Amino acid sequence: MFSAKFKWTEKPQTATTESVESLSNELGLPQLTTQILVNRGYTDPNQIKHFLAPDESDLLAPMLLHDMEKAVQRIQTAIANEEQITIYGDYDADGLTSTAILYETLLEMGANVNYYVPNRFSDGYGPNVVAFEKLIENGTSLIVTVDNGVAGNEAIDRARELKCDVVVTDHHELPEQLPNATAIVHADLSPDYPFKELSGAGIAFKVATALTDEIPQEKLDLAAIGTIADLVSLTGENRALVQFGLNVIHLTERPGLKALIKQAKLKLEQVDEENISFQIAPALNSIGRMGEATPGIQLLTTDDEATATKLAQQTFKTNEHRKQLVTEITEQAEQLVSNQVDQPVLVLVGSDWHEGVLGIVASRIKEKFQKPTIVLTKTKNGVVKGSGRSVPGFDLFQALNPERDLMVAFGGHEMAVGLTLASEQLPEFQRRLGETARQQGLQANQRAELSIDYSIQPDDVNQTLYDNLQLLSPFGVDNEKPEFAIHPNLVSGLMAIGVDKSHLKFELIGNQRKVGAIAFGWGSQLSQLRELATNLKVAGTIGKNEFRGRTNFQVMVDDIAPAGMVIEDRRTNKLVQAMFQEPGTYLFFNEKIQHQLAPYLNEQAKSLLVKDVDFEQQEFDHLFIVDFPAQLSELQQVLKQAQTSVITVYLYKKRHLRTVGMPSREQYTKLFKFLEKQPTVALRNQITKLGQQLHFDPQSLVFMIQVFTELGFVTVNNGVLHKVDNPPHRALKTSTCYQQRELDLQLEKQLLASSQQQFLQWLQSLRT
Repeated sequence: MFSAKFKWTEKPQTATTESVESLSNELGLPQLTTQILVNRGYTDPNQIKHFLAPDESDLLAPMLLHDMEKAVQRIQTAIANEEQITIYGDYDADGLTSTAILYETLLEMGANVNYYVPNRFSDGYGPNVVAFEKLIENGTSLIVTVDNGVAGNEAIDRARELKCDVVVTDHHELPEQLPNATAIVHADLSPDYPFKELSGAGIAFKVATALTDEIPQEKLDLAAIGTIADLVSLTGENRALVQFGLNVIHLTERPGLKALIKQAKLKLEQVDEENISFQIAPALNSIGRMGEATPGIQLLTTDDEATATKLAQQTFKTNEHRKQLVTEITEQAEQLVSNQVDQPVLVLVGSDWHEGVLGIVASRIKEKFQKPTIVLTKTKNGVVKGSGRSVPGFDLFQALNPERDLMVAFGGHEMAVGLTLASEQLPEFQRRLGETARQQGLQANQRAELSIDYSIQPDDVNQTLYDNLQLLSPFGVDNEKPEFAIHPNLVSGLMAIGVDKSHLKFELIGNQRKVGAIAFGWGSQLSQLRELATNLKVAGTIGKNEFRGRTNFQVMVDDIAPAGMVIEDRRTNKLVQAMFQEPGTYLFFNEKIQHQLAPYLNEQAKSLLVKDVDFEQQEFDHLFIVDFPAQLSELQQVLKQAQTSVITVYLYKKRHLRTVGMPSREQYTKLFKFLEKQPTVALRNQITKLGQQLHFDPQSLVFMIQVFTELGFVTVNNGVLHKVDNPPHRALKTSTCYQQRELDLQLEKQLLASSQQQFLQWLQSLRT
């Protein structure tokens, strides 16, 4: 049954219309823009001004960061003494830009500096003992880590044994035991530094600022790319870094960046945070995912245009290979999900999966199934290693941190982790993780929330709306593109697109205007959406397409949901266990049937008797009406009062009266005359024989005897029927059971004999 992927929640309006209007007038802003800002916690006029147009005062003093003074002094001493300095980086886009920032800065200061980017596959993440030993053997006396190091205790201790100092600059989660480094520059260790969300590139930029005693404007492009790529909060200082960095990119003379942008078929002056997030950053990330990451530093720092062009071409070729691998592994991993439908966290293990792309695969599967997902590959040395991605509200790092005894290596943060463990530990690992998730209230089929900023119509999507929203850019974590619930009159032109037809393209029709929409990953829902074309609403963000001089606005769809209650027809006269495996609430009219079917329900389902439910006080994601009501009013109560988006109707009834119908008057007369001739009849075990003798269906015969008994025509004692002498004159229709049979037949006709279209239309009419 089609239903929304997310649970939609309207953001609360945190201020009165009058106060928003007053703030809009004071700032000269559109009211919609102001309302969104207020709902996101921006209520002070000065705060809003800095949010919309940051200046250099929003770049905080670098010396407020923990150990910054120690770090600067040690680096300056190394420069003065012509010591060999090595920047020890990381292989993702944040790590590459961090390395490039500090490498260029130290070169410009006249340092004897080189860089080392660990290999994801041979060195792993962060400080590596063997790598440190080789660097020191080759003459390095100062290692400066960027975007890593805070968990590198063993390698840093080894460096100290070899008389090499280590300055750590990092932004990752702090371990319980900090390394014994010369300095640790980290925002979380800095009580006087008000902003804690800097990326690795952001921290490197602050070190560069402290070393040069000025803002290195020409490094802002790299700082912006690293900040966007690492999905840190795009508020506060990060917002300033990205806004300033985008301005620098529009005018950049950096050959490597220009070559990357050209390969991405973008216009330099129009590059925005989305282009970086979905095109530039993935290309840079692919270098370290697929092999040696050093070419990424060469690309970002080269002054030679020919070299830049060649490296950019290689980078995009590598990225295409990465995309292909992601598609293949994702398909294989998805096939394993069916074995874990009851698990709150997916742990998917394969063989010969390229470990460099497992984080992306985990992210894809997490998005599709809305569950925290860990994807691991078996290696030749008996361990499994890979990455995990989480959903909002579930801290994956904290969930796994207590289980370090099971893991060979582990690191990450709330939403993403990397880990390695022995194969034999997998069952215990999965058991503990599932237990922890359930303790935190994570359900196996829990839907993530989708926060809606505003509800609009297709007619509202225009240039004015788009321009008003762009005032809030750049968008990213903690400053997401405003999410709209859009209510069209009709969804038209639904068609599957893409090589594998996995995406949808359609139009949202309003009263006077229509707007195009793209829904990635919704291709499999095409037929169901066509059936609901007049009863759909869409959640998404507003974008635009410029083609041949024309601008078209379009909705980038995040979710699609029924606009009203959807009723699904699954009427049946046979119940099997498979019908009770879907999560939801199963409603029963008959308590006996409820007890009989209780063992069929899985742990994500619950059963309720209709008579016990206060529908006005409860909300349901999915309701199942299992059995047949005794009266139409019982069913109407559910349809009118139930707060749910989907009702699936089984309306199970073991015996359908309409197959035998109502006995005719001639049949009653025939039975009466038979009893006049044979006033005493032994019924016990003789009903079938008697029915055959009279040419009556046994069910009809039993019913006719019930009517005669109620009307006083016969009596039944100890299984023997006796005709009453001189019975009263009463019409058959005065019998209560006769009347109930008429009602039952009419109810069956309405509920069981109608076509699907008639049935669904009639049920919808009962709701009004």
